[in-house]
Amino acid sequence: MADKKMAQLATPDAAIASYLDELLHTATSSAQVQEPEKVQPAPEPKTETIARVREKTAEIVKREPAPVIEKAPPAPPVSAEVVLPQVQEVRQPEVAVATTPEPVPASTEPPTRPEWSHGPFECLIFTVAGLQLAVPLVLLGAIHRIEEEIRPIPGSPRWYMGIRPDRDHNLRVVDTAEWIMAGRVPAGARDNYRFVIRLDDSDWGLACDDVAQSFTLKPDEVRWRTARSKRPWLAGTVIDHMCALIDVRTMAHLLVRAEREHHLDLS
Repeated sequence: MADKKMAQLATPDAAIASYLDELLHTATSSAQVQEPEKVQPAPEPKTETIARVREKTAEIVKREPAPVIEKAPPAPPVSAEVVLPQVQEVRQPEVAVATTPEPVPASTEPPTRPEWSHGPFECLIFTVAGLQLAVPLVLLGAIHRIEEEIRPIPGSPRWYMGIRPDRDHNLRVVDTAEWIMAGRVPAGARDNYRFVIRLDDSDWGLACDDVAQSFTLKPDEVRWRTARSKRPWLAGTVIDHMCALIDVRTMAHLLVRAEREHHLDLS
C-alpha cells in the first residue's frame, strides 16, 4: 500500500495536488473548535424505606441505656445590688473595599491574525512548481526578473539558492519549492524560476515561476488559521482561488532564524 501511494505521488501533478490538499486541511482543522464533553449527572443516592429506618432507630434505643439526669444544685441567692463590669466598645477598623474593574471586552479577532488583515487588502498571486501562493501587496518589497545566474553559496542547504547582486544590496534568494514543499518538489522545479519576489524591506526574496494578477480580498474570504504550530508562515487559505496566503513577516523571521542556525556566510 505504501509503494502504491509513493507511486501516485511520483508525478508532479500528484505531488502538488497532495500538498495543496494538506494546506487546506491544515487551515481547516486548526479552525475547528472541539465541543466540550457532556458531564454525566451524578447518580441519585439510594433511599431506605421508612420501615427500615424505624427498625434501626428502635435497635439503637434498645442498645443505649437511658441517660441519668442529676438534679442541679440550688442557685445561690442573688444580692440586691449587682455590679456589672464595664464593657469597652471596640470599633472595627474600616476596611477599604476594592471595586471590581469592569471587564475588558475580548477582541473578536484571532490573536494570530496579521495586522493588515483587519480590512480589505490587495494580494498578488504567484506560482511555484504549479502551486499558487498569495502575498499581500502592502508587504511586497519588489519583483525582480532573474536575468543572470544567481551566485550559489558553497555548503548552503537545498532551500537556499544563493545571492542575487543588486545596485543597492544583495538579495538572498530562496528556492521556494524546497522551502515550503520539502520532500515533494517536482524534478527540475528550479529551472522554471523567472522572478524573485522580495519580502517587505528584508534581504530575502522568494523565487517563483510566474506572477499572476492582483486582486482585492475581504477578511471573510480567507479561512484564517487560529494555530501556527505547523507551517507558521501560512496565514490562511483563499478557497475561491485555491491558494495559500503567506504571512510575510513571519516568513522573513523564519528565514533569518534558519540563516543563523545554518551559520550561512551570506556576505
